[in-house]
Amino acid sequence: MKQFFDQLLQLLQQGIAAIFRFVQIIWTWSIDQITRVFQAPWDSWLLWKQILLVLVLVAVTFVVFKAGIKLWQAGVSVLRAVASLLVAFVMTLPEILVAGAIALGGLWAVNNLSFSQWPTFTSILPGSDSKKETSPRTSNGQPGQTTGETVGRGDSRTGDDRERQ
Repeated sequence: MKQFFDQLLQLLQQGIAAIFRFVQIIWTWSIDQITRVFQAPWDSWLLWKQILLVLVLVAVTFVVFKAGIKLWQAGVSVLRAVASLLVAFVMTLPEILVAGAIALGGLWAVNNLSFSQWPTFTSILPGSDSKKETSPRTSNGQPGQTTGETVGRGDSRTGDDRERQ
């Protein structure tokens, strides 16, 4: 898939480069022709040739003026689009900031919280018969009290155990 996108991107780059080369050729040729018109030795020509040259200069000036207006409008559109893009970047900053804070908090929770010490769902339910984990034996070899164990139906401790508490 990556190779397909690389080929597509390369094709687009070549196409855009070809368009810019073509535009450059046309602009260079046109500017060269316009420069030749203005460098023409018109003072030694006959009157009708001078009038024709003036008409050609008026037509060239009119067309260049129209092209200049279109380029100006395109430039304004580009600046407006860039300004709109910058406004969109600024307007989405709160959402992006909240998304980053959520990501930071979630990553902190995943790295720092241990859910193994929390009660399980079955131990919360009343009347559940889930077994509690017993603590390791005490130093006298007798089993210790179950962690979180509550006295339920009947007390199984001996009198000696009750006196110690």
